Amino acid sequence: MERLNRKTVQAAGYPEKIIQFGEGNFLRAFVDWIVWKTDKATDFNAGVVVVQPIDRGMVDVLNEQDGLYHLNLQGLDKGNPVNSLDMVDVITRGINPYRDFESYIKLAENPEIRFVISNTTEAGIAFDPACRLEDRPASSYPGKLTQLLYHRYEYFKGDRTKGLIIFPCELIFLNGKELKKCILQYIDLWNLGDGFRDWFETACGVYCTLVDRIVPGYPKDTIGELLDRAGYEDRLVVKAEIFHLWVIEAPESVAKEFPADKAGLNVLFVPSEAPYHERKVTLLNGPHTVLSPVGYLSGLDTVKECVEDPLIGKFVRKVMYEELIETLDLPMNELKQFADAVIERFVNPYVKHFVTSIMLNSFPKYKTRDLPGLKTYLKRKGTLPQGLVLGLAGIITYYKGGKRGDTEIVPADDAAITGLLKALWATGNVAEVARGVLGAEFIWGEDLNLIPGLADMLTENLRLIQSEGMRKAVESVVL
Repeated sequence: MERLNRKTVQAAGYPEKIIQFGEGNFLRAFVDWIVWKTDKATDFNAGVVVVQPIDRGMVDVLNEQDGLYHLNLQGLDKGNPVNSLDMVDVITRGINPYRDFESYIKLAENPEIRFVISNTTEAGIAFDPACRLEDRPASSYPGKLTQLLYHRYEYFKGDRTKGLIIFPCELIFLNGKELKKCILQYIDLWNLGDGFRDWFETACGVYCTLVDRIVPGYPKDTIGELLDRAGYEDRLVVKAEIFHLWVIEAPESVAKEFPADKAGLNVLFVPSEAPYHERKVTLLNGPHTVLSPVGYLSGLDTVKECVEDPLIGKFVRKVMYEELIETLDLPMNELKQFADAVIERFVNPYVKHFVTSIMLNSFPKYKTRDLPGLKTYLKRKGTLPQGLVLGLAGIITYYKGGKRGDTEIVPADDAAITGLLKALWATGNVAEVARGVLGAEFIWGEDLNLIPGLADMLTENLRLIQSEGMRKAVESVVL
């Protein structure tokens, strides 16, 4: 079987108009697919150059395949099964700025570049005062982007027609405002001047967005069949559900330049993405974050298995229908309809969404997806939400490491977080583990020990998991 690349297969060539920070499964299954569909349906004619946002990544594999890969979409469309396989060809090349900073910064000199899109996880949009303009590159994503924007400003001598439209896709509320704030902090830190600040604020636009598509990633269980269908060796096959939603808080002028909503896609340009964001993050991502460690430590591997398991399924529904749904202010019938649709997406028979893929950076995810609900529930009900607290205990237990059966548990998160958990678990005292995690202000931005009753409930959950196992702990909150 031949390797997939532009020598072995005929593929379209597009001018580079989009810089994409991130080469992972989600961006390729969502943003790049949307660009591909828009290119085919309109005169958008845009190619995507991918920038690897961290020093370790997959751009080498991407370049070996000349940016080509297959996307397998599976699900039900009005009750009819869909199992498509398409080759997406909009990525032109990948750049690792840690090895080739010159190629990265030179992107700023391309007059056709108009858009910047990113998904660097919730932890990616953060200001790091250790970054310097002279770094090659700055370590943070906002730092890298500021370097690029400043070079573009200087190269085109402040030409206001050379500003960029920036769509962050990180799952942070008001992600555009957060990214813009970080860039302005770098402008001040690096003394880049009022001229550049004015150009950035008037010629560029940083817009808040919300993205929604479940992307299990590499389909290791069906890869043989998919490669046979593709007819090529493809190391970047990615699987996703057919559902997709991209909400962009931007004016009509931006929609005209990025005409994805004219390509028959579920892309919405709206005055405010806030109601869409809160509903989706709370009722889809929130349950995802807590069901994953609870399910995994109960012996389950996929989201579908978790929801269909008689015990863990009750836990998932308790978190959704009894806890998180009570923290939202939209009409209850609308919320229940959305929650029902989420359950259907979770049990999609065509998609195996492995819970271990969800558990990357679990602590930042819990902070943004579940902690607000925990606080609101406590405020409204006067008691702590048992399911959400057990979910946090599950994350903390997963980060202990060790084995599940013959499988090694290797948490993936910021080194400071994994180091803290290792040190806390080494004490052998679950109360100290609970207090230490809750008091880690570098994770939460506050001391969660101050939330009444949380340390005690978390400690009891950890103790029960250690002594009786996760399933017994789940029984204690759902039966």
